[in-house]
Order: sequence, then C-alpha cells, then structure tokens
Amino acid sequence: MLQRQSIRNQRVFCLAVARLAVRSLYRELQLYPKPGLVSPIDSGSHADMTAVTFMRSLFALRHYFIRITDAGVNGAGFATLRQLGIEAEQTMLRATAGVNTHRGAIFSLGLLCAATGYCRGQGTPLSAAAIRSALLRQWGDALNGHMHGATSASHGKQVAEHYAVSGAAEEAALGFPSLFELALPRFLKTLNTGRDYESAAIDTLFTLMAHINDTNTYHRGGLNGAKKVKERARQFLEAGGSAANNWREHAISCHLEFIQDKLSPGGAADLLAATFLLHELSYLW
Repeated sequence: MLQRQSIRNQRVFCLAVARLAVRSLYRELQLYPKPGLVSPIDSGSHADMTAVTFMRSLFALRHYFIRITDAGVNGAGFATLRQLGIEAEQTMLRATAGVNTHRGAIFSLGLLCAATGYCRGQGTPLSAAAIRSALLRQWGDALNGHMHGATSASHGKQVAEHYAVSGAAEEAALGFPSLFELALPRFLKTLNTGRDYESAAIDTLFTLMAHINDTNTYHRGGLNGAKKVKERARQFLEAGGSAANNWREHAISCHLEFIQDKLSPGGAADLLAATFLLHELSYLW
C-alpha cells in the first residue's frame, strides 16, 4: 500500500512539474510585444510559423516533460535525458511539419525538469539554488563533455563556433548562469517593485537580449544584427524598461525594426520561459 502511494505521489509530482513547464512556454508565447518573436498578434520575423504552430508543439511536448521529470526523480544518467530530448524533438517536428519551434526549450526546460525531479527524489526542498545545484552535481560532468564533444550541425552550434560565442550547451554546463544570475533576479526585482507579471516578463526578456550572446540573432543577422539586438535592448532598459510610461510603444517600435531586419532573439525567449518555470516551481511543494 505504501509503495503504491509513493508511486502515485511521484506521478502526481511529475505531472505537476510538466504542467508548469508547458504553462511557462505558453506564457512566453502569449507575451507581446516581444521583438522579432512569434505571439498571437503576429509571427514576428518568422515566415514559417505562427502561434498555432507553437500551440501544436506545446501539446505534443507535454508527455516529454513528465518523462524527463520522472527520469530525474529516479537519478537517471545524462544519456537517458539526451535520448528523451531526441525523441521529444522528433515529436515536435512531426507536430509542426518540420518547423523548429522549441528545440532550445526542449533542452533547457527539460534539464530544469530533470533537476527538479532529482531534488524530489533526494528529498531536497525546491528552490532555485537547489535545482541549480542538483543539475551541476548530477549531470555537470556529462554536460561539460557534451559541450566539448558535440558534433551537431545545428545553426546554434555553427554560429557558436564561427563567432566564438557560447551556446545553449555551454550555458547548461555552467549551470545556466544567464538564467539563475541574470534573468530570475531581474524578474523578481520588477515584481518586488509592485509591477505586474507582464512587466516582469518584459524587463527580463530585454535584460536577456541586452546581455546574452544569442546564437539565433547571430544566425539571422550576423555580428551587426547581434549588436543591434543588444543595443536596442539596452536603450529600452536605460529608458526605464516597463516602468516607463511609453514602454509598450518603445517595445513595439523595436519589434517592427527586428521584423524588418529579420532578427529573432529566440535564445532569450527560451530563457524567459525557463524563468517562468523556475519562479513557479518555488511554489510547487
């Protein structure tokens, strides 16, 4: 009886974490204006996808987040997590007719779900620090090896090598410093001023755009495009961010400029979704 109850509790936990992961991706999709990115308002700089494409992908990925959280609870090795990610990517591509909507999120949010599961399996209270510690302790060496040994022909890998900038694999190997040390603190800072969830999300997105080397922007706009993304984001923040009276008009102007130049900070969007997830996980148990 106790064993059955324990199994049931684990399933409930994994389902709850997966729901938060899917909801985090949905919240990122719904946010507008996001310069160059897809939302229900428009497709940004993307001619091959719409918000409907993202919704199909979200629905298709729900079981992946359950499975990878469960793998974390059971202390699975990195090879298991990697295989689950590969299968999830294939599922995504079938759902979107070959369009890459969430490859980065499959990697980053999947690892966060696994680390959350590992905390659960070890009886560790959930917190951002505990999740990061679990990620590095359980899979840090494997992630470091993955970063140096990867032979992927993805745009992100090619860009990282060409421009000598860090990609998602290096971020993960270091315990996602842009997420834990930059994005989440900024998100909480805006909330603590009394501004709403949308304001916190906008400030966090622009903070990420201003600081990270987003391989998506390098791929689409080269060095000049990547510099422009950082410059426009810094101008937005220096003008007051979401605290400015005209912040929405400023953000929409940036959005239109990015569409014209075909720029899309997809890496920043993935980390924003991860920020949503981390924030929500602190209320889970």
